[in-house]
This record gives sequence, structure tokens and C-alpha cells, in this order.
Amino acid sequence: MESNYKSGFVSIVGRPNVGKSTFLNRIVGQKIAIMSDKPQTTRNKIQGVVTTDDSQIVFIDTPGIHKPKHALGDFMNKMAKQTIPDVDVVLFMINANEKIGPGDRFVIDLLSRTKSPVFLVINKIDLIHPDELLPIIETYQAEYDFAEIVPISALQGNNVDRLFDVLKTYIPEGPQYYPDDQVTDHPERFIMAELIREKVLYFTHEEVPHSVAVTIEKISRDENEKVHVMANIIVERSSQKGILIGKQGAMMKQIGTGARREIERLLGSKVYLELWVKVQKDWRNKQIHLREFGFREDEY
Repeated sequence: MESNYKSGFVSIVGRPNVGKSTFLNRIVGQKIAIMSDKPQTTRNKIQGVVTTDDSQIVFIDTPGIHKPKHALGDFMNKMAKQTIPDVDVVLFMINANEKIGPGDRFVIDLLSRTKSPVFLVINKIDLIHPDELLPIIETYQAEYDFAEIVPISALQGNNVDRLFDVLKTYIPEGPQYYPDDQVTDHPERFIMAELIREKVLYFTHEEVPHSVAVTIEKISRDENEKVHVMANIIVERSSQKGILIGKQGAMMKQIGTGARREIERLLGSKVYLELWVKVQKDWRNKQIHLREFGFREDEY
């Protein structure tokens, strides 16, 4: 390996729903973070690894920083804030078609305490007229002295390669942390649970918002190499269980079919997916359930 090989860590921070997970999936080249038009979709830090001939950059997608309403919200904010001090570069992502607000200024205040260079990444430029870009840049420049300002469209891929090239100039020389073909540090079990949760959010819309957790109970392979996955979908109220199952099981079938396709793409194998819905009242406010469902601070 060349002696000037570069490696480092980059945190992606910002308010909920600015496109952090879409960007992570785009730059990694496959789906590792779930995407939804609902805020606070990402709950844990999800690391995506991009390896080239001369560098390896580990991107950390964080939960959107927001005003928490329950213990799960506190956990999500804590995860996001913890990534800021320890990385080589921070990407502060904003939504081009939303005006600066208190949430953005709250994030900027957090960033003012970091010694790492901070890039302003203006996402969703496909939604605005090019003439609108300069005023956005000027507004944010007045708030913070950014090392770089890069407008992108994570959804369409515009300027993402350029952002990666600029990032590389800020990354120090270092070792390769992960094998060439590894794209995330999360186990397949975690990603499977997230893909199921994504389909729940997609199909139930506002009815079962963020009181959903997914746990993978069992994974096995049969003699034909078909993967059997058994998962629990946890909700807080019996009425939500009814919505998830749907009339004659129709909603559960939709969720299961969508999630099974995503898991098959992830594993490259045929999958038999068995889903069960369980009620655990007020789990988002109970530390024992937060830990049980994978929200463990000691893992970070």
C-alpha cells in the first residue's frame, strides 16, 4: 500500500429530514441507511465505508438533531452530538429549499465547539432555482466560518463526486481500517431490522409513526440456501397493532413483501420472512426496552 494512503472519519450532521441517509447511500453505492420522508428516521449512528485505491473514508450518518420528546429522542441527540468532536471533518447538511431556522442555529452552536473543519453541504439543490443558491450561501456564511461550501443533490447525485474529492484533501494519512469490500460496520441483522422498519414507515404513513421498533429474533438457512428470518415489530398501542396487521392481514403482507425484497437484495439470497407484531406500552421512555431494542450507548 502507498505510504501516502489516506484514511479518516467524517460525520454527517444536521436537522431531521435534510437527506443525510440518502447521501450516505449515494456515496457508499448501496443501501445501508433507511430512507423515509418522515423526520428522525435514523436512530443509531450508521457507518458507511468508502474505499478507493488511495483512501478509505468512514462516513457516520447521525440521527437528526431535534428537540426530544421522549427518552428515545434524548438517545438520538446524544448519538449525533457524540460524533462531532472525534472526526476529521464534519459535514453540516442543510435543505436548500428550507430557510435557516432555530434548529440549524442550534446545530451551528454545537459545531462552534469542534476543532475539526466543518463543510456546509447544501442538499436538494434540484428543488431550487440556481439564482437562489448565493443568498443561501451568504446567510450561512454570516453564521459560521465554514472550511468549504458544497451544493449537492444526494438524490440525483449532482456534485457528490466533487464533495468526495474535496473531502479527501482534508483527510490525513493513515491505515486502511476495513477490508476493500466492506461498506458498513453494522451487522446484517441490524440492517435487516432497519429495512423492515423502513417499510413500516412507508406503508403506514402517519398512523404508526415512530413508536415502532424491529428486532430480529432468528436467522437460519435451509438446505436450499434460502434464508429464514423471523422478526418482531414492536408498537406501543393495541390500535397500532391492528393498523399494522390490516384488514385480513393485508398491511402486514405489503410490509413483508417490500421488506423481503430489500433483504434479498442485501443478502443476495432468497428469503422467507416471518413477521410478528407485539405491543410494548410506552417503550420509548423505558431504558430497559431501549437497550433491548438495540439503543445502547455503551456500544459507541
